[in-house]
Amino acid sequence: MAISRPTLAAIRYGYGLRPGEEPPRDAEALLAQLDQAAKRKPRFPREGAGGRRETASRVMSLRAAEAKAAKDGKPNESIRKETQKEALQIYRQDAMARLAQAILSPFGFHERLASFWTDHFSTSALKSLPMRMVVPLYEAEAIRPNLAGSFANLLKAAMLHPAMLIYLDQSDGAGMDAPAGRPGGRAVNESLGRELLELHTLGAGSGYTQEDVRAAALILTGLSVDRRALEVVYRPRISEGGSISLLGEVYEDDEAGSQDHLRMLEDLALNPMTAEHVCRKLVIHFVADEPPADLVAAMTAAWAETEGDLKAVYRAMLDHPRAWSDPGQKIKRPFEFVVSGFRAVDISDKDLSRLLEEMDDDEQEDDGPMRKALKMASSTAARADAKQRAARANDLTLAALQRMDQPIWQPPSPAGYADLASVWLSPGQLSERIAWARLMAGRFGQRRDPGTFLDAALGDAAGQNTRDVIAQAPNTNHAIAMVLASPEFNRR
Repeated sequence: MAISRPTLAAIRYGYGLRPGEEPPRDAEALLAQLDQAAKRKPRFPREGAGGRRETASRVMSLRAAEAKAAKDGKPNESIRKETQKEALQIYRQDAMARLAQAILSPFGFHERLASFWTDHFSTSALKSLPMRMVVPLYEAEAIRPNLAGSFANLLKAAMLHPAMLIYLDQSDGAGMDAPAGRPGGRAVNESLGRELLELHTLGAGSGYTQEDVRAAALILTGLSVDRRALEVVYRPRISEGGSISLLGEVYEDDEAGSQDHLRMLEDLALNPMTAEHVCRKLVIHFVADEPPADLVAAMTAAWAETEGDLKAVYRAMLDHPRAWSDPGQKIKRPFEFVVSGFRAVDISDKDLSRLLEEMDDDEQEDDGPMRKALKMASSTAARADAKQRAARANDLTLAALQRMDQPIWQPPSPAGYADLASVWLSPGQLSERIAWARLMAGRFGQRRDPGTFLDAALGDAAGQNTRDVIAQAPNTNHAIAMVLASPEFNRR
């Protein structure tokens, strides 16, 4: 079935259609989003980058002080509980803001790229309690400002952010011949070097060796995190000295003020194997599980011509005929499915805020004597109702993504989330999507005309079979749920 280019642009390269929002008409309209979106700050972290650093530093300092006191036999359970509660609440608010960002932004291509690159350079909020506050900052600081520039700059911003170094335990390692030796018996930590080569640049099977992994790890020694200031620092006393050879290049520890790791990242960004690996991943993400070789070749050629200018690479993808053929080749991942569902019902910023408020109402259990007095005065039925509202709000948002195995900022490994249909088409996955579609229809589908909703959600992507099924639905809620559960809505 033929689909108009604007509909395909919104579904394949964005988060789907939204009533009242003009879909991008062509490649130029999609690319124009990159400059437009760059002028707007993301909705997270909630207090901005500077404020988040202050918050995270305060919480980490309190946790460190409590840990020291506990080690000395004077634990303070209340500090531990309060900091844990604060960090979890901040994470929930940021995650909801991340969801709202994708739903409400008119720049769907930019939002999809932000998700792609955050996943490509994966970190996890589950690494530690402070990381629940640091990972949202990572996406806002390292990924979003650099996704339309050079790959070298994006690579450096991601690899040299505190979130990445904390996630891959970079502060725990030291060079074999570091001036300070290996304090505490620390060995060389190869995690950052391995993921740099295997996941972020060259790709698995590209021909590098274990010796290359170790060389990359040694070049990266000395990089650490000042957890009080939440900044990356260079500590010469734990850095590997001398010359290190990697992929035919020699890196000296003392070059450019011990900045050999920057030259290594720049060299890797220009490596043809990096271009092949990253371009292939982009095509798999946007177009098809089996990436057309000619499309990948066009993108790698643009990479070579522009030294990794990402906007040129995106243009090469969008200008290629394959970018607009064979619609429906990809299965939406859970985050894409949920976001596109909220966009289809045209949820407002106010309604999203109300969902968060309902979730927060059930968490405020220890906020002082006034709230305790109010709770004592309220009826058991009222408290039960608040808990039910919180559960329903959570089931539509963060808990839904958890059940569908794609919770926000919590990938299962440094490799990020899978991007293949075989992972997201299991019976369990489909069952969760149908259950979510019913919840959405019950909350936001009332008083909607099913035919009008089908056109708003899918436009000319809706097949005749789906139109016939919706027309025969026994009631409105059932029809709305069937639109959201339809094959066309779950593919892009």
